[in-house]
Amino acid sequence: MQLNIIKEITPLTPGDCFTIFERKKRDFDFPLHHHEEMELNYIVNASGARRVVGDHIEEIGDIELVLVGANLPHVWETHKLNGKEIHEVTIQFHKDLFDEKFLRRNQLRIIRDMFEKAKCGILFSEETAKNIGPRLIKLNKQHGFDSVLELMSILHDLSSSRSMRTLSDSTFSQAEFSYSSRRVEKVMEYINLNFDKQISLAEVARIANMTEVSFSRFFKNRTGVSFIDSLIEIRLGHASRKLIDTTEAVSEVAYNCGFNNISNFNRIFKKKKGCTPKEFRDNLSGHRIFV
Repeated sequence: MQLNIIKEITPLTPGDCFTIFERKKRDFDFPLHHHEEMELNYIVNASGARRVVGDHIEEIGDIELVLVGANLPHVWETHKLNGKEIHEVTIQFHKDLFDEKFLRRNQLRIIRDMFEKAKCGILFSEETAKNIGPRLIKLNKQHGFDSVLELMSILHDLSSSRSMRTLSDSTFSQAEFSYSSRRVEKVMEYINLNFDKQISLAEVARIANMTEVSFSRFFKNRTGVSFIDSLIEIRLGHASRKLIDTTEAVSEVAYNCGFNNISNFNRIFKKKKGCTPKEFRDNLSGHRIFV
């Protein structure tokens, strides 16, 4: 049986450090998915729900804290929940938020080791979840540089905590991808600055100083996706952010993010995210902040 794993395009932009989302609800309704960002998920009062991370499946207890690595499929399912109110705090941050050379410093190597383990998913002990949970809730009310420092402090404390357990088999987790190409980085930077405008293959090929055919092949080899798919994902990420941050009509969001056809935008959005733009906005009834 082939699983339908959705690639979630999160609202986190290259200019953000992280986003934190807190909400209370009575069930889990998001499908199995993966995304480029790392995710720290704190869940309380969800005994009987089921956690799926990679090839790992397990019924959960009343409190848990899980770190999910980039591109690792995961979901929490209602399963045997009895209708109690769940409290969930989710933090998503770029996998390259901390520079690789920075993480090799003596004081940060344990964080780097934890990030390596997170490629398979990490479940922290109940004791750690109880200690860190209140700090995550408080982090949702902090802003600016202090909140970034607190996130680093939380990650450091997690990396040195006892009794963490990896979840998925290492052969299942996908290897993280690095562009390792200044040409691709320049193109990505250009797209992020001009996502609201029409961008042609000819334009970005010129930026990379390549022919269109050569660039298309080169880009897909380096990123794993086509240029068009990458452009759509970036636009959808910005559109998701606008649906959360603004009261703009869905049609305005579409046009302001480079989609010149509203029906096409709705179709692509639902295909990529598993729901319509309106459903996406309605479902995010909690409080999300970007730092």
